[in-house]
Amino acid sequence: MEKRFSEMTDVEIKGEIASLRAKAQKAEQMGMVSEYAVYERKIAMGKCYLMDPSTIESGKEYGIQGDPGSTFSVLYLNGIFAWGYKNKQSALEALPISVLE
Repeated sequence: MEKRFSEMTDVEIKGEIASLRAKAQKAEQMGMVSEYAVYERKIAMGKCYLMDPSTIESGKEYGIQGDPGSTFSVLYLNGIFAWGYKNKQSALEALPISVLE
């Protein structure tokens, strides 16, 4: 049974991220776009557990990695997720803190 990122040490998380990067690279080379996207999202989730959530401030606006020109206004944090509004829209969304710039 696989461990969750929340149960891993920093060293284990870094090893898992390296493994996921290799799998993502292989999926990209084989043209498996969906599989590549899944690995990239797992990598982003792993990176969250290596970050200090206190570096993300409520009420501040951040850019979004991989989405040039988009912004995310953080309303509040809940664990490794920032809740707020993308591009000042009215729908409340959650993003992993690792994708905020």
